[in-house]
Amino acid sequence: MSEIKIIVNGVECVGQQGETILQIAERGGIHIPTLCHNENVKHYGACGVCVVEAEKSPKLLRSCSTLASDGMVINTESKRVVQARKVALELLMSDHDGDCRGPCVLNCPAGTDCQLYVKQIALGDYHGAVETIKEKLPLPASIGRVCPHPCETACRRKMVEEPISIAFLKAFAGDKDLASANPFKPEIAADTGKSVGIIGGGPAGLTAAYFLRKNGHAVTIYEAMPKLGGMLRYGIPEYRLPKAVLDAEIQAIADMGVEMKADFRIGVDATFEDIRAKHDATVVAIGAWKSMGTGVAGEDLEGVWGGINLLEKIALGERPYLGEKVAVVGGGNTAMDACRSAVRLGAKEVSIIYRRTVDEMPAEKIEIQEAMEEGVNFRILRNPAEIIGENGKVTAMKLQVMELGEPDASGRRSPRAVEGQFEILPVDTVINAIGQKVMPVGFEALELNKKGIIAADETTFRTNLPDVFAVGDATNRGADIAIAAIGEANKAAAVIDSYLKGAIVGYRKPYLSEREVTPEMLTAYQKQARAKMPHKAPAERIKDFNEMNYGFTEEQAQAEAKRCLECGCHDYYNCTLIKHVGKYDVHPERFVGEKRMTTSDESLVCIERNEGKCILCGLCVRTCDEVAGKGILGLIGRGFTTVVKSEFRDPAVIADCINCRKCAEACPTGAMKILK
Repeated sequence: MSEIKIIVNGVECVGQQGETILQIAERGGIHIPTLCHNENVKHYGACGVCVVEAEKSPKLLRSCSTLASDGMVINTESKRVVQARKVALELLMSDHDGDCRGPCVLNCPAGTDCQLYVKQIALGDYHGAVETIKEKLPLPASIGRVCPHPCETACRRKMVEEPISIAFLKAFAGDKDLASANPFKPEIAADTGKSVGIIGGGPAGLTAAYFLRKNGHAVTIYEAMPKLGGMLRYGIPEYRLPKAVLDAEIQAIADMGVEMKADFRIGVDATFEDIRAKHDATVVAIGAWKSMGTGVAGEDLEGVWGGINLLEKIALGERPYLGEKVAVVGGGNTAMDACRSAVRLGAKEVSIIYRRTVDEMPAEKIEIQEAMEEGVNFRILRNPAEIIGENGKVTAMKLQVMELGEPDASGRRSPRAVEGQFEILPVDTVINAIGQKVMPVGFEALELNKKGIIAADETTFRTNLPDVFAVGDATNRGADIAIAAIGEANKAAAVIDSYLKGAIVGYRKPYLSEREVTPEMLTAYQKQARAKMPHKAPAERIKDFNEMNYGFTEEQAQAEAKRCLECGCHDYYNCTLIKHVGKYDVHPERFVGEKRMTTSDESLVCIERNEGKCILCGLCVRTCDEVAGKGILGLIGRGFTTVVKSEFRDPAVIADCINCRKCAEACPTGAMKILK
């Protein structure tokens, strides 16, 4: 064969006559996406993803099946090519019925691969589970204890009976790792010579530090409090999160080479500008530390606390006397922490004041249940009207009786006052736990939004200062759960890494295929009770602030993990289709129509075939025929009804199929799963 030369994207590539454009381009280091091509079988050109534009050619060419000719000038990423690829991928995805990721992963604000680490726990691979978790968050033992687990809210196992105990399994794996002789340590890239200053050592700041250091940057955290941990330390009581556990996880981050400066206050020890001048990039992760008031008369009386302020005092080792009668205003997790802490501080009568009903409370249901077990009174459909006092000290609360009206924007029924109906509640202490505010003192150079919160771009996390980024409770939407701050910090770390390398790349949510599942589709699964977390009896646990949960045993953890339905695609990390889709901004909804019914077929004995994930590229059929030499598979039907079917002509072929599996190895999607 004679040598030929073609120009691909301005680069001269050398090939042989009889080779395709794709073969020559790939040898020249230029990647052209394709789904139906495999070097082991004949050229096919079915998927339409590998199209390229040739100079002087009126139509696009399929590079995997078009033979190259000497002097060709090829463009693999022209506007016309990209548009054609997008359409091809959109058409494929519009008929693709499968879950790229399980709903647990999709509903986790940090994008943790819950499905994978739960499976690793089921297999007893605790080290691997922690490695999986730490790809997204560096504090598994701590977060597993306190996260309100939106992953479990989405878990499809609840359609069978109850969701998987994903959060407690995370804590289990984290504890196992901390106690092991060889705890997981991330691989750290070579030093880049760049440095990042992070102001705030809470979950967002620690997460940003972890991933930026992992990428080889020098990182220093500046923390105003005596110890790092933010609200994990000062906003969550010891009985839920032992600080020895948090300390151990923070130490693991310090051991990576992250410098940590506690008791460091902006405006006292250095100015914001001093920090900026010292680093190539600065991250503001100062949280929201000021408790919001109710705005009623009497809030300036002695005995009125902010929920966060009280929890902070307790975390610092103080045990303030609250009197015998305590009222906590609010219905969130901070309110539950405050009322349960008040019980442990010796209050005899603790009441939650909430303007809606228990069903509308945003607090985690288990927190509400445990508060009730500990004797907290729930005075629902009540709202503070006035705080009453004598000699400057709280003595009572005047409560407005409420009723529920129409649903508000959140879907909860709006509370409204019942005219003329009030109650007087004698109290010694009032604790406001209705929300938190940012205190941006010392950061006057940063632009704030209308709510007084630091404004940051939602894709780059950049503030109005080009070298300053902001994450967590101090930005945009304000205070949220810790896992949300962690997820944001993880994404921001990737953006900051790109900024430090010279070209900032904003975060873009990846396109993922999702399917709708109903309880009727899961009736074949046997009911298995969710593992119950062993814990102290209420009368015992209210005596002190020691951790109340005992944790899962290995037997409990593995049994619970084995309840997982494994909803997400088994081949997600190797799926060629989703890799191509992720590169192009696809919108399959443009081609909405009736999808093929998802059916699974195990007639190949060792392989499960999922028709809903099949893109009819023909690779399995051609591989079975041309490579395995069996011809067991074939394309049956025409048009939208086409499917891949198997045909065993004699029983002896089954044995050959079990030992072959080449069709599954060639499949570019998760349509073929090796069973054994």
